Amino acid sequence: MKPIVQVSLDLTDIKEAMEMAHTAVRAGVDWLEAGTPFILAEGLHGVKALRAEFPNHPIVADLKTMDGGYLEAEMMAKAGATHVVVMARSHPETIKCVVQAGHDFGAKVMGDNLGCPDMVAGARELEELGCDMVIHHIGYDERRGIAAAGRRMPNPLDQLRQVVEAVSVPVQAVGGLSLEQAIACPSYGAPLVVIGAPLAIDADSFSRGAGNVEEVLRKICEAVHGFGDVKVKNEK
Repeated sequence: MKPIVQVSLDLTDIKEAMEMAHTAVRAGVDWLEAGTPFILAEGLHGVKALRAEFPNHPIVADLKTMDGGYLEAEMMAKAGATHVVVMARSHPETIKCVVQAGHDFGAKVMGDNLGCPDMVAGARELEELGCDMVIHHIGYDERRGIAAAGRRMPNPLDQLRQVVEAVSVPVQAVGGLSLEQAIACPSYGAPLVVIGAPLAIDADSFSRGAGNVEEVLRKICEAVHGFGDVKVKNEK
């Protein structure tokens, strides 16, 4: 499949989120994500506003669903989300409910393996339960806690190849990636590249001298889209 660039709108102010979304779309971003902070702040109204403003762009609702799966997925799909996120560590019945709602309301389901004792096994289970895509995710608190303890901070790239090999659906890597590492994900077999927003432009060598966020995002899109097709086992 052709690599996809997704921008995560991890903002709590709807005006700022809309401005960032417009910047991302001008730069060539493919998917818009209503990040968890945005959903907590704006809820269904925020997703509806994104859908009204960007009628032709896929919208990922990062719900991180743990229970009440059918209703949460239904509500977000009806608000305009094309993709919803369920956690691997929820009960299998919750994952099944989200998958069923996805089928019923035309949304794709992204299963997130954050916090799984065995990340590869968690990814495999998500696919077996019907998820359309897998998010291989090292959490913010986990990374900070391990680093504070003086140990090496884990990175999604550590096991990304193993996760890709274990499943036949598209994979996305999330959590503490530099821009260079995110851009490299297609070379690991993971075609879904997510970039967080706001971007820490000065913190990453890829973006030094780029000038502004739109230019940085445009360079990212050019690099990812220029990679070419990524082989996905069950690509439809």
